[in-house]
Amino acid sequence: MAKEVELDCMGEACPIPLIKTEKALEELEVGDTLIVLVDHSCAMKNVPEWARKQGHEVELEEVDDGEWEVYIEKMK
Repeated sequence: MAKEVELDCMGEACPIPLIKTEKALEELEVGDTLIVLVDHSCAMKNVPEWARKQGHEVELEEVDDGEWEVYIEKMK
């Protein structure tokens, strides 16, 4: 069964959220979803962009002013 894992990167500037996202995704199975919590605009841009380039499904949701949740479904 697919699982959801939350990765809290609040208060962390690039490239930390991206490095943590990359590591966390490696540990997930195909079909699992990683939810990355970010509050830096560079991470909000870089994390989804990187994940899409890797071939994953990505959704971005602004949950608060300047706070985002990046949903990354591992596709491969």
